[in-house]
Amino acid sequence: MANPQSNWFVRSRLKTRQIVLLLQLYDQRSVLRAAQLAGMTQPAASKMLGELEESLGVKLFERHARGVQPTWYGEILVRHARSAMVEMDRAHEEIMALKSGLSGQASIGTVMNPGTHLIPSVIAAIKESHPHILISVEMDFSRPLVAKLLEGHLDFVVGRILDSEGAESLNFEPLSDEPHSIIAGAAHPFARKKGLALKDLHELGWILQGSGSVLRGRFNAMLHEQGLGHPKNVVETFALPVTLALLQITDMIAVLPDQAVLPYRTAGLVTILPVDLGVKMDAFGIITRRDHLLSPGAEIVLKALRETAARLYPRTS
Repeated sequence: MANPQSNWFVRSRLKTRQIVLLLQLYDQRSVLRAAQLAGMTQPAASKMLGELEESLGVKLFERHARGVQPTWYGEILVRHARSAMVEMDRAHEEIMALKSGLSGQASIGTVMNPGTHLIPSVIAAIKESHPHILISVEMDFSRPLVAKLLEGHLDFVVGRILDSEGAESLNFEPLSDEPHSIIAGAAHPFARKKGLALKDLHELGWILQGSGSVLRGRFNAMLHEQGLGHPKNVVETFALPVTLALLQITDMIAVLPDQAVLPYRTAGLVTILPVDLGVKMDAFGIITRRDHLLSPGAEIVLKALRETAARLYPRTS
């Protein structure tokens, strides 16, 4: 059982130096290397770790001949310690932003579709009303974005919660599903061909997301259900500019969200081939950390995000 003074110790004595040591022990798996990187001697590092373990009444790291290995207790403490360090870094960034004349900042993670439609509309609205808020945007798949959200590197994410790990610490506000289609350049030989079936396109060059993406997995599953093998001529990329450029200069085709290519369809650069793709994605939404207090700047951006989403996706209003 933990020492009755454990909570007091963690609140009053777990300071930056101890946190740095814990993180270095976790990353290096060596007391000597961790001590060197934390700026202390090995005996001092061993003593500090021992005091912390004694105070909590649990082993945080198992000692082995080749180094140390975190226990489950250690994993928990390191996870929260890492979040604490990230929060301190974010606090420093916010202070520096205010000192430089900015009125706040927000870090947004987004998957492709909202990143090409919703998020630009949000930023445009914010820059009209609060031009001095610094907004940073990171586009990626949902899993790495949610991981960064849980670590404190992002204020909120527009994406999906795909894994149960950490889900209890998150709030999810659904916004919209993502219809996907097969996209080709406007001058593609099949652009005006009628009676197309998926099997007619199978031997063409495909531009697809990487094998670890949800869309790629569901696309492959759909091909399997239809008795078709995986395409052999494939380019893997998540970058929309690369995909669009390839569609312009080759006869390759791509699987993309309809909304993400709407401006390019309107401009006559790409077209949707008349083939039922048969791939359905789960709804994306706004993901925030439960019981986490956002900065004033991030709160302003989140409010604008919700208002813009309600306008673009009427079902949210």
